[in-house]
Amino acid sequence: MMPFSPGTTGEPLTVLCVGAHSDDVEIGCGGTILSLLASRPDTVVHWVVFSAAGARIDEACRSASVFLAGAANAHVEVLGFRDGFFPFQGAEIKERFEDLKQIEPDVVFTHRGQDRHQDHRLLSELTWNTFRRHTVLEYEIPKYDGDLANPNVFVPIAGDARRRKVDLLMEHFGTQRSKSWFTPETFDGLMRLRGIECASPTGYAEGFHSRKLTLDLGPGARS
Repeated sequence: MMPFSPGTTGEPLTVLCVGAHSDDVEIGCGGTILSLLASRPDTVVHWVVFSAAGARIDEACRSASVFLAGAANAHVEVLGFRDGFFPFQGAEIKERFEDLKQIEPDVVFTHRGQDRHQDHRLLSELTWNTFRRHTVLEYEIPKYDGDLANPNVFVPIAGDARRRKVDLLMEHFGTQRSKSWFTPETFDGLMRLRGIECASPTGYAEGFHSRKLTLDLGPGARS
């Protein structure tokens, strides 16, 4: 495995997290965010949830505030687009992505482009339309559709970050606990599987899909 370290220039790291629903970012890359903020406390995070209503608004805000407690600065937005109808609200969602261009993130976390949930797919497509020259990592969401694939980027997750991710998911998303798949075993199991696949020294990892990645070999390689 060839390691890749984002934002190694000495400048603060800027991260954009895009999620369709109130628990998506936490499920897809929560362990990575916790690990990143522990190692890079200078990180600025922009966290955008496109659909939440009722109790899920409060869940999204509370969860994001805890996950991002270690950030140098955190900007959280919870929007009200209709769950399941993103393809039919595409123009309005596209306008919101136009506003996000001003962020200039070092890394963007978004949904996997081949996710079978229509809301997830649209956000992934618009992420790539908007951030063509950025590092984009597509996270995965386990669900009934059985659409998990083989990631090509892995982030090893230490035990404390793994446990905290799972504990925070179960604590903050009470509206989801009745779903058969929303269990600690689901989240732990997927991280364990990805840990096996990348020979993680901790035994656990989160997996991502990268369509493009530029390996910078340093100033000498560019002269």
